[in-house]
Amino acid sequence: MMIKKLSSLNEEDLDRLLRRDVGIQDVISTVNDILTDVAQNGDEALRRYTKRFDGADLEEILVSEDELGYAAEQVDGRTVEALEAAAENIYSFHGEQRSRDLWFHEVSPGVLAGQKTVPLDSVGAYVPGGRAAYPSSALMNVIPARVAGVPRIAVCTPPASDGTINPLTLVAADIAGADLIYKAGGVQAIAALAFGTESVERVDKIVGPGNVYVTAAKMLVRNSVEIDFPAGPSEVLIVADSSADPAALAADMLAQAEHDPSSISVLVAIGELVAEAVAREVALQTSRSSRRGILEVSLERSAFLVAEDVDEAMDFSNHFAPEHLELVVRDPMEAFEMVRHAGSVFLGPYTPVAAGDYASGTNHVLPTSGYARAISGLNVDHFVKKITVQKISKDGLIRLGESIITLAEAEGLTSHADSVRRRLQQD
Repeated sequence: MMIKKLSSLNEEDLDRLLRRDVGIQDVISTVNDILTDVAQNGDEALRRYTKRFDGADLEEILVSEDELGYAAEQVDGRTVEALEAAAENIYSFHGEQRSRDLWFHEVSPGVLAGQKTVPLDSVGAYVPGGRAAYPSSALMNVIPARVAGVPRIAVCTPPASDGTINPLTLVAADIAGADLIYKAGGVQAIAALAFGTESVERVDKIVGPGNVYVTAAKMLVRNSVEIDFPAGPSEVLIVADSSADPAALAADMLAQAEHDPSSISVLVAIGELVAEAVAREVALQTSRSSRRGILEVSLERSAFLVAEDVDEAMDFSNHFAPEHLELVVRDPMEAFEMVRHAGSVFLGPYTPVAAGDYASGTNHVLPTSGYARAISGLNVDHFVKKITVQKISKDGLIRLGESIITLAEAEGLTSHADSVRRRLQQD
């Protein structure tokens, strides 16, 4: 595992680290064909692609109440309690994000301006699945929408080859408050949510993580439906000094690496000895892991970097704009004050990314590939729209009138000016 000083990185090294290519262009044609097919042929196409990609021959696309009841019987009580505890924290955290439903402010005498916050009518939440279960993603996508007051929340998740959904996913979606759960995954699920089919009612917005095909599909349907944001390979950047435990840092890097072969784990160590200690631990823990195969592939995209001080480390972090940022230094709050671009930040030695992935309450659906420079992680505001409102008295319009008329005429919009002038001429 190569260790490099930040100051010695060449342009090629920086390009590899900072330009994380999602690979969307490679799948655009295939994705577009599937979207068009589902838009035109509805359930027939949805079933056909589900058979082709998931091996499931579906009769009903909507999960029934009986299936939900059966799933609840299959999940052990301890796991249900863990899901409920996580859901409680996620509800609590996202509850703090709620905006005032309505407010007015007197911007000048007689001029009231305000804002009304209104939930979206419907949301589709994509939850990855198939061979594995991701109940945490069901919680993270559905609960903020529920907190926002969205009246119809639909979940799409791919079925196993026997046509069933993993009981963990069903139980989590039910705990989170999903109204409808559909047996559909991949591009065909995004198409169904965006355009609607005989079984799947279209939604106003689609949220949730997925592979490159799902991400491409979400980006291509934006003329019909809004989305949260593009998602690329998951990533972590860890800034650490000699106060940190190398074994814990190595475990955090491997926790990120085990997501997917394309995951990215980056350590920025304050001092070369710290980097060397963590690199040794990564090698040791990888050799002992039951997921060694996937870790070794993913770690080819890892980096062990050395910074002279926290300032240099944080400067690189802000250029990288990581999805997850761990600050395991003597004064994490001081380092946090320097953060400008990150999806979610984890402070101190007892705050691993895994806490945010599951149960601390913050959302794990986060911008990747540098999108944290401009995009926030999934939150309650993704599920509402904000409508501005104004109410002006005659005295208020008199005070504004000269400015409005002058500016309208300067732009050559005489009817705009007249719409004010005529009101002011009335008795």
